[in-house]
Order: sequence, then C-alpha cells, then structure tokens
Amino acid sequence: MKKQRLKAVALTTMLSAGALMGSVAMADQTLDAVLKSGQAKTTLAQDSQKRIDRLAQETDDLAQQFKQQNKLIDDLRVFNAQMEKQVAKQLVVVQELEQSVEKVTVIERQIQPLIFRMLDSLEQFVGLDKPFQVQERKDRIAMLRTNQDRADISVSEKFRQVLEAYKIESTYGNTIEAYKGTLPIDGQDREVNILRVGRISLMYQTTDAKQCGTYDSSQGQWVALDGSYNSRILKGLRIARNQASKDIMTMAVQAPEAAQ
Repeated sequence: MKKQRLKAVALTTMLSAGALMGSVAMADQTLDAVLKSGQAKTTLAQDSQKRIDRLAQETDDLAQQFKQQNKLIDDLRVFNAQMEKQVAKQLVVVQELEQSVEKVTVIERQIQPLIFRMLDSLEQFVGLDKPFQVQERKDRIAMLRTNQDRADISVSEKFRQVLEAYKIESTYGNTIEAYKGTLPIDGQDREVNILRVGRISLMYQTTDAKQCGTYDSSQGQWVALDGSYNSRILKGLRIARNQASKDIMTMAVQAPEAAQ
C-alpha cells in the first residue's frame, strides 16, 4: 500500500515537472515572439526615422533653393530697374544724335558753298600777291579743288584742308625765305636766287651776284636795282638759309600807296 502511494506521488511529481517544463517552453516561445515583434517594430521605427530624416533634409534643401531663387529674383529686379534707366538715357542720347545729324546735314549744305567761296578768294589773293612760290601755291589750290569732288573725304576734312591753306598763306607774312627760280633778265631767262622777306619785299639776285632787282607791285613786274643792293641781298640770302646769324637787313621796300 505504501509502495503504491510512493508511486502515485512520484507519478504526480513527474506530471508536475512535465507540466512545468511545458509551461517554460511555451513561455520561451512567447518571449521569442515578443522579442521578434519588438525587433520588427524597432526596425520599422528606424526605417521611418530614416525616411523622416531624408524628408527633413529634402525640405531644408528646397527651402535653401527657395531662398536662393528669391535672392536671384531680387537681384534681377534691381538689374532690370538699372537697365531700364540706362535704356531711357540711351533713348535720349539717340534722339539728341538724330537731332545732331539733322543739324550736321544742314551745316554741311552750308559749309560746302562756303568752301568754294574761300577757295575763290584764296585763288584771287594768290593772283594779286607778290609772285613767290607761285606754282606751289597754285598746285595747293588745285589739289583742294580736286578734293571737293572726292566722296572719300568728309566735309569737315575738306574744310580743315582749306583752313590749313589759309594758315600757310598767313605764315608767309612773318617768315623769311630763300629759293632758286628763273626770271627773264635782259631778254633772256636767268637762274636767280630769290629772297622773300615776309610780304614786304621780294628781291632777286643772279647766281653770279652781279645783278639784282625787286618786284614792283604797282607795275606788276620785276625791276632792276643798282649794284649797291647786291651785298644787302646776299646777306639776306645767307640769313634765310641759316648760313649767317640774324641781323638787321636793308631791303628795297615799296612805298605804301594811299587807299582808294
């Protein structure tokens, strides 16, 4: 009887131990499931956080781009405003230039006849002046007349050339010059040295320094001088050629005439 009780107790104990082990096994399985579920939630949360971080970065980038675009727009507005001012000023300049062109056209129409009148006056003056460097002066006037027909020379340049010719003629009045020429003396052409002292005296001397003369404007011809002028003219020729120092010269000067 006692043995049967011991067997029953042992059997009960074994059953209890088996039940306990079964419970432990089930608890382990449940814990594993819970741990796996927690790990899955953790992984899901990490993925969600990564997406949130990425979206936040993209949002920051878009915000930065938006700020840059706004700054660019502001810069363009300032630039456009400045360009509008410049364009407005340029339009004013264009209008002024158009008006200037119209004025220049009118002035050109007025200058061209003036140039012709100036050339006529210059040619007349040379013809009435003492006959020094006659061919050179006539050639200069002929060149100026030829240039008036040239389309490649502007009106302003043509006018400048005529003014330059007047300037050259003006310098003859306060300069001294010596040059060689040919004059009819005693019925034959002779090579002579011509001395010009401003426009007050124009004299010649033969190359052998034996004969001399002066131009008489009242008679419109060359007239002979006595031999006493030979040394004076020779001195003047040397001064004009820078072969002697400047000094007082005694020249044959035509007496002034009363104004008519």
